[in-house]
Amino acid sequence: MRKLFIFIWLLIPLGAAAYHFGPGQESLKFDQAYQYINLAEKHLSDKEFAEAVVDFDKAISSLPNGDISIAKKLRLEKAKAQMQCSQLPEAYKNLESMLSELNENTEPKIRAEIKSTLANAQYYITWLMRLEGHPREVWEPVIESSRQNYYAAAEFTKSEGNQKTTDELLQNLEASIKLARMDLDELQGLPLPNQ
Repeated sequence: MRKLFIFIWLLIPLGAAAYHFGPGQESLKFDQAYQYINLAEKHLSDKEFAEAVVDFDKAISSLPNGDISIAKKLRLEKAKAQMQCSQLPEAYKNLESMLSELNENTEPKIRAEIKSTLANAQYYITWLMRLEGHPREVWEPVIESSRQNYYAAAEFTKSEGNQKTTDELLQNLEASIKLARMDLDELQGLPLPNQ
């Protein structure tokens, strides 16, 4: 009986080591990712958007490969932070990439949020393209896509019963229509919109 007890006692460290070097590594990756997420959220609350982008990148790279839904949410938050810290072109590319990766398994709420954020990026990109003097053939498809994304996001929030967000999205939709119809002289006289 004593030999059996000693044998079992010696197996405990072996089991702990097997867990640590096996499934425990995934838990360590999650812990590291959540530390970066907490840091990024703190930076966002302090309006330190560039630092938040860095921490979101670290969190995304720390996540285990199998957790796609959390990675999508983090990429979306990173794009929002990029839009706030003069990284609009990068945010725009990331959001377009995320939109192309959407499939029928994607949560409708995430889909609507990606479309809404992409619509914001498209709106600001169009504003800048118009100020830079790009021809209508270049900027018009971008603002048209922005209008479609605002409308799709507004339809989703309306079906969810979120009237406040629906009203905001419809106001943004109206603003994108006005931007497309506005003369360049009139546009140049306006201050850049806030993000």
